[in-house]
Amino acid sequence: QVQLVESGGGLVQAGGSLTLSCAASGNMFSVSTMGWYRQVPGKQRDLVASITSGGSTNYADSVKGRFTISRNNAKNTVYLQMNSLKPEDTAVYYCNADVWVVVPRKLVNYWGQGTQVTVSS
Repeated sequence: QVQLVESGGGLVQAGGSLTLSCAASGNMFSVSTMGWYRQVPGKQRDLVASITSGGSTNYADSVKGRFTISRNNAKNTVYLQMNSLKPEDTAVYYCNADVWVVVPRKLVNYWGQGTQVTVSS
């Protein structure tokens, strides 16, 4: 069994910063692509940013230049540094990862439990 444990959400004023962390643990060989998604009530869950095991990144247009995704492969951890936060960034943020599990050996997609980010105006 593999778990993704998120931390770092909270309440911040517009213009402020937050850093989210997500650590993968369990019976696995390695972690492939990791990413962050966000969802507001009544809307679909959208990609915020993703990063491959080799470090290639992808960002939603709405966060380019403000958010930075990074990872520590040795710790199977992904981070999302969020700067210049806006009220429209308010959402539940979910960690996502493609994980090579041990038995059977295959690539499985996992989600974290979600962490609330609220940006006040």
